[in-house]
Amino acid sequence: MNEFDLIEKYFNWQTNNPDFLGIGDDCALISIPEQHKLATSVDTLIEGVHFPSNTSAADVAHKALAVNLSDLAAMGATPLYFTLALTLPNIDESWLEGFSSSLKTLSEKYNLFLLGGDTTKGHLSITINVTGTLPINQALLRSGANVDDIIFVSSTLGDAALAWQKIQRDKTPGAKILKKFNTPEPQVLLGKKLLGVANSCIDISDGLEQDLSHILNRSKLGARIDISDIPLSDEVLMYVENTKDWCLPLAGGDDYELCFTVPKDNIDQLELITKELDIKLTKIGVITKNQDLEIVGLNKTCTSYQHF
Repeated sequence: MNEFDLIEKYFNWQTNNPDFLGIGDDCALISIPEQHKLATSVDTLIEGVHFPSNTSAADVAHKALAVNLSDLAAMGATPLYFTLALTLPNIDESWLEGFSSSLKTLSEKYNLFLLGGDTTKGHLSITINVTGTLPINQALLRSGANVDDIIFVSSTLGDAALAWQKIQRDKTPGAKILKKFNTPEPQVLLGKKLLGVANSCIDISDGLEQDLSHILNRSKLGARIDISDIPLSDEVLMYVENTKDWCLPLAGGDDYELCFTVPKDNIDQLELITKELDIKLTKIGVITKNQDLEIVGLNKTCTSYQHF
């Protein structure tokens, strides 16, 4: 099987949508809805760095697309299409079948189209560029926080970080936290619902402490949060109680949840969103005038994820 056979068999997902011309030409062609802007993001996952070498092809595909969708969610964007650059050490059709099937399943869940990409030989890595649309002037930005905004996070934090820690120590993670590590669910629907409700937003990929600081730096403000308010799953709570290591949920990363700020006048709207989506949203603090992040209850310095 050569490169073109591989693409045709596993990634040429035909679409009848007249707004797209995808695989089969040198470039893809896309029509953009009127009065909308494009939101685009790209992420690379590398074997041994972002996922263990024994991770299933299906989980690798899911995570590769999900982490990109999480970036769109943070802006409130509606996913539109994506491109894929796939580097493989060899052609393993069983692996490709699992990868392709999982990638297609997640893309169909969010009505995404695969428009093209590239394949090459080398150490296993997956790069996805995902693009969505937003009504003009409605994007959620990191720079939009205001003093007295309430800070919220979705779901629970620290699950994926604990799973990865256990894997690195040759221990078996619980099924729930392993699922959060291998197959995170991007908060796309929440992000869209937060348009016009939240003032600022970011996805938590490198750790709450670091990512919330990005909002503060861009908004030129500060915040006060309390570690006792951080939402934790049972397994992470047990870990923290046993080790007193709050740095794991605060700075462990790989959560792919949303951290956002909401003015007090919009809290009622947020409660309606919580019920409509049946989602856990937790108040963890407030935006302040000073430009520092105060973490009540933390008596040490945490180190968030760094790419280099």
